[in-house]
Amino acid sequence: MEEKKLSEKKRSNFSGKLGFVLAAAGASVGLGNIWRFPYLAAEYGGGIFLLVYIILALTFGYTMIISETAIGRMTKKSPVGAFKHFGNSAGFKFGGWINAIIPILIVPYYAVIGGWVIRYLYEYLVSGTKNQATDEFFTSFITDGASSEICFIVFVLATVIVIYMGVQNGIERVSKIMMPILVVLAFVITIYSITRPGAIEGVKYMLIPNFKKFSWMTVVSAMGQMFYSLSIAMGILITFGSYMKKDSSIEESTEQVEIFDTGIAIMAGLMIIPAVFAFSGSEAGQNLNAGPSLMFITMPKIFDSMGIGRIIGILFFLLVLFAAITSSIALAESAVCTLEDELKWDRKKATVLAGIFIIAIGSLSALGYGPLANVTIFNMQFLDFFDFITNSVMMPIAAMAICILVTRVITVEEITKEVTVDGHKFSRRFVYYFMIKYLCPFFVAIILISSVANVLGFISM
Repeated sequence: MEEKKLSEKKRSNFSGKLGFVLAAAGASVGLGNIWRFPYLAAEYGGGIFLLVYIILALTFGYTMIISETAIGRMTKKSPVGAFKHFGNSAGFKFGGWINAIIPILIVPYYAVIGGWVIRYLYEYLVSGTKNQATDEFFTSFITDGASSEICFIVFVLATVIVIYMGVQNGIERVSKIMMPILVVLAFVITIYSITRPGAIEGVKYMLIPNFKKFSWMTVVSAMGQMFYSLSIAMGILITFGSYMKKDSSIEESTEQVEIFDTGIAIMAGLMIIPAVFAFSGSEAGQNLNAGPSLMFITMPKIFDSMGIGRIIGILFFLLVLFAAITSSIALAESAVCTLEDELKWDRKKATVLAGIFIIAIGSLSALGYGPLANVTIFNMQFLDFFDFITNSVMMPIAAMAICILVTRVITVEEITKEVTVDGHKFSRRFVYYFMIKYLCPFFVAIILISSVANVLGFISM
């Protein structure tokens, strides 16, 4: 008992609610918002996709954030320890480890994309807009093993240095600096984009729901995006919850993260989609369907057609870089926290070894379009495979494990006690009860089945 108390005393904490909110928002606001959300919104109907996403974020997303944060704070453990706190059977171990392994597998390929962002920012800083606007630039860069690897390593080192500095001195301090700058940059670019001649059609496409464009795939895609965007079932929120003090309100913090995350996602859509309409002319429809290449191929062409495209390009990729780093930090912290808790390593040792692992595994993805292009898994390059296995398979299973843990073991009553400790509010209690017991497990099963069926070729997403 004395040993347990000593361990809890030594555990790092956020300085207060603001520290938790900014760190959790930093985890949520990443490439999922600024890279993934706009191209999915463009592909699945704009306003109708946004409406479905907001409804899911306020119900499903809210429920999962509350659950994971409460589990983390009541146990003061990372995912593996949190599950073992309630039992030591194989089922508990599986639930804990799958939540812990996900960020360890995501960070390496996520850092590769972060490296791409660094390269684009560098190009805008030193050479203007012409190079990046060509069709060949992106392909030649990612197929050049050395260039892609160097940018990837730079991004990893930036992430690892912040983790090495600790919770308050590293994660919290960087979040307090980067997140306000990120919001300002997003606002500036959004205002510029929506005020261009012809951009109003893009604003309408993004904000006004067209129910004729609604399909079941709109719902499935919005659900998948919500996992990616809100950092659900990645172990992050359990880890950050374990650093959260009892005098901070879980529900208020959750609401602020929801607002932050959804607001940035909407602004990202308004940065990109109206710009496509304004600067693409008759090719707007084709460019909207560019998918993942929208940010790295289509947007540079649009920046090149602007009068101040170089400045906007610098601001845009600086914004994307800040968003990518804050999310990468959160993912890496979850992995490091697991190593500290389960292997009893100190932060320095855990951070260094996690960094080595990230570089080793991430190099497969960094080189996957170049020297390792002929090596595939299920006909997928390494980056695509790691993205599929984590986001489409492991995360739904991890979310299901959390739903089962809450409803069958902890009970919603105990979660309620944790949320309402010190008199804090739980105003959407009914929504939480209904979602965690009935709809969340159903939605999670839908995501898993749809994603696997898509890869096997039974459906097209």
